[in-house]
Amino acid sequence: MDPLSAPGIATRFPAPRDVLELLKPVTWFPPIWAFMCGVVSSGVAIADRWPFLIAGVALTGPLVCGTSQAVNDWFDRHVDAINEPGRPIPSGRIAGRWGLWIAHIGTALSLLVAWATGPWVLGATCVALLCAWGYSAPPFRFKVSGVWGPAVVALTYEGLTWFTGASVMAGALPAPPILIVLALYSLGAHGIMTLNDFKAVEGDRATGLRSLPVVLGVGRAARVACVVMAVPQMVVVGLLAHWGHQAAAGIVAALLVGQIVLMRRLLRDPRGQAPWYNATGTTLYVLGMLASAFGLGGVAGL
Repeated sequence: MDPLSAPGIATRFPAPRDVLELLKPVTWFPPIWAFMCGVVSSGVAIADRWPFLIAGVALTGPLVCGTSQAVNDWFDRHVDAINEPGRPIPSGRIAGRWGLWIAHIGTALSLLVAWATGPWVLGATCVALLCAWGYSAPPFRFKVSGVWGPAVVALTYEGLTWFTGASVMAGALPAPPILIVLALYSLGAHGIMTLNDFKAVEGDRATGLRSLPVVLGVGRAARVACVVMAVPQMVVVGLLAHWGHQAAAGIVAALLVGQIVLMRRLLRDPRGQAPWYNATGTTLYVLGMLASAFGLGGVAGL
């Protein structure tokens, strides 16, 4: 029997600090940022939608994103027992089946809050939760694929959270330009997720994870990631200009030029420079998201 999931072991309720560590608050920032981009892109005044705004932040951060972290840690508990034995589940601080129960509780709470927020938000939340479970849990385990794994994370972290922010504020399906731009930024985020795989090439290869650096090699995977990040932003620049948002298009274009300059250093040593690029180039990428959102929302002339 699996000692980490045996029902008779330590059924006491885990300490709140251990539950918080399991939910990994540091991972909540990217989806909350994308959610706020959705809020801005809607062009709706925040003053009239404060309760929905608070519900949306809770939903995209601690609820759905936190639940996804609990799901991932539960189904990776055997790997973490080797690589990260100090994590709450393999260390025994969250013992028995509490890790799985926390994931189920988070799923239920997410659906309840989404149901109270509106039908479009509920729909997006259902898709996000399906992705969260499918990413880590068998039989799907999208994370083993270098194509589907990053795609699922990019969709949930960027696209669905942006969609949620715009839906929360408008109380309806977002306008087509918003849907197009969030889809493009979700596509580009696939490259960002690929960069995260450079740090664990040997481990991924040993455990059967077919990340792009494993399948293509580090150099080719880095070039693919750069193209995937850059091309959707080029399309965004063209669309913003076409729609009359000239200032926003100019800002996004300038931020893209900055990323391309930084990519040259990344490509010289992808494994060594990936963390540096995530702190620099990825920052420019998400600032471009916000500039696009301001343009779509008609804020400050953008």
